[in-house]
Amino acid sequence: MDTSIPWITFHGFSPHLAALCLVTCCLLLVSALVSGAETSFFSLSHNDIAALRKKTSASSDAVLRLLSDVDLLLATILVVNNLVNICIVILTSGIIDATFTFVRFEFLFKTVLVTFLLLLFGEILPKVLAQTLPARFAQFVARPLSVLRWIFYPLSCILVRTSSRISEKAAHKSEISLDDLADAVDMTQTANPEEHVMLSGIVNFVNTEVQEIMKPRVDITALELSDDYQTVKRTIMASGFSRIPVYDGEIDNIRGTLYVKDLLPYINQEEFGWQQLVRKPYFVPERKKINDLLADFQSNKIHMAIVVDEYGSTLGLVSLEDIIEEIVGEISDESDNDERLYTRLDGGSYLFEGKTHIGDFERILSLDEETFSDVRGEAETLAGLMLELKRDFPRKGDAFTAHGIRFTVKELESHRVDKIRVDIL
Repeated sequence: MDTSIPWITFHGFSPHLAALCLVTCCLLLVSALVSGAETSFFSLSHNDIAALRKKTSASSDAVLRLLSDVDLLLATILVVNNLVNICIVILTSGIIDATFTFVRFEFLFKTVLVTFLLLLFGEILPKVLAQTLPARFAQFVARPLSVLRWIFYPLSCILVRTSSRISEKAAHKSEISLDDLADAVDMTQTANPEEHVMLSGIVNFVNTEVQEIMKPRVDITALELSDDYQTVKRTIMASGFSRIPVYDGEIDNIRGTLYVKDLLPYINQEEFGWQQLVRKPYFVPERKKINDLLADFQSNKIHMAIVVDEYGSTLGLVSLEDIIEEIVGEISDESDNDERLYTRLDGGSYLFEGKTHIGDFERILSLDEETFSDVRGEAETLAGLMLELKRDFPRKGDAFTAHGIRFTVKELESHRVDKIRVDIL
């Protein structure tokens, strides 16, 4: 007899329905394993992967093979999980239709039951377990998942390629050139000039070359390989630098870098063979991008590099501090002093070093950024600005006026402008 209630009628349970229920439970188990696999594989830490590499079991090898192509792994998991869940929904709906007759609430009953089964047994429980024991769970499902990857390989490949093309098109549409970013930064209204400097530095970072920020060779403090220990200590004390290049014969023949901290155990000795502490130098080409150089510094754990041209001649020196200053602006420490760059004279005049960077000059005199952008050309220093203004080698006493400021060449060192008098008109 049928047992009836006002809104549902039960028709009994046949062996055929029992078989369908068993198949549904098996599919629910597959759904649980695949869902847990997604969590476990993508929760593996570097230590977990390193531990798996040390093992020689078939399951650990299977995990590593699956991780070798993460996109294909994820596509396989998604394809299998969705197909299994669809089959579970269809079978459950058929079992309910064959077992019960509904007067009302049929859709609600099916929705609640299927959602409960899929969420609890197909998602929540396996993912909690996989999150708790990711390595063990991944090893447990690795070989079955490898079989599924082989079975569904064509469908998974189609999914990976389609998603890759969509991602490429989306990325192409959202591309913004560096010039667009620079224009946006220039239009940004900010009350803090330091924020504006930092934003500009970030935008221009990838386009800046080493030669634009390096310290030129004439300003390098270096040690001769034949210098005695007392000379080395005097040079260190006078410069205040923590790393000093070492050359043999001439500055173009850099042999290494002396780290001052390496000398600390021998600082009280009168004589010491300091040459044994010289470390291998790191050379970079002049046109290398500073973002690439920063990555090199990080990977090699160094803070300084020697800049050379295509012939191997020394052009200058670049440090980690120079790179960081391109983003955050000038960094002042105990060895950086603006007073070394200029001297105040009577009547509001100044005497500047020719090596003073134009940006530092503008900052010291509280001028707007890019004040001299229309006349500086490729010049980076005041000495270079004098060359641009005259279009020839300046002579002592030459005077130039630009933007209400008079520059007078006061001292020359060979063909290099060493001292410049600055008068604000």
